[in-house]
Amino acid sequence: MLEIKNLTKFYGTKKVVDNLSLIVKDGELCAFIGKNGAGKTTTIKCVCGIIDFEDGEIYINGNNIKTQPLEAKQTFAYIPDNPNMYDFMTAIAYLNFVCDIYKVDKTERKQRIDMYASMFEIKENLGQQISSFSHGMKQKLAIISALVHNPKLIILDEPFVGLDPTSTHKLKTLMKDLTKLGVSIFFSTHILEVAEKLCDHVIILNEGKIVKQGTMKDVLGDENLETIFLEINENE
Repeated sequence: MLEIKNLTKFYGTKKVVDNLSLIVKDGELCAFIGKNGAGKTTTIKCVCGIIDFEDGEIYINGNNIKTQPLEAKQTFAYIPDNPNMYDFMTAIAYLNFVCDIYKVDKTERKQRIDMYASMFEIKENLGQQISSFSHGMKQKLAIISALVHNPKLIILDEPFVGLDPTSTHKLKTLMKDLTKLGVSIFFSTHILEVAEKLCDHVIILNEGKIVKQGTMKDVLGDENLETIFLEINENE
């Protein structure tokens, strides 16, 4: 579903992503972890077509993000760590705007919006302007807007930031349920315990390079993810 081949990205003269290659298969739930500045968000923004990159290729469902951007973007949803939405709009107007872009049938969109808004407990707030929302409510709205068009790949950057414990639990359960339906999920997180329990695959990034990747079971061995992560960073 997602394939990155030899991705390299510079900011000025600093190489922040260094010849990175990875594959996320259909139905895989893959954690992308690393310390601050490791290159996680930069990689994700390259994948989503938000920023350009110097070398390499990125394919989403077989579509090249540079040469086939519309086809690629129709397939996935992106939830950033700090969602920026049109604050002047009401939440329901924003969700309908997203559905219009993805040409979601009006009957289907109503069902999906009702289901996810009820799940994340903001159904009663959909008529309010987004500017009145707290960070946590905006995060919930961003999650709903990502799900309403039934993406085949969901890319999340620190998705649990700002969510209350109940919503965090619901999102983790939903992520698991979606992968059972064949949806691929690629997400960055600093919450290593969540990544260890939730994901079947893990990619560890350090200084723009992948230092470990594979199934969670193979990467962990007899250790836990926190121990492995700390060992990697101590041995720089």
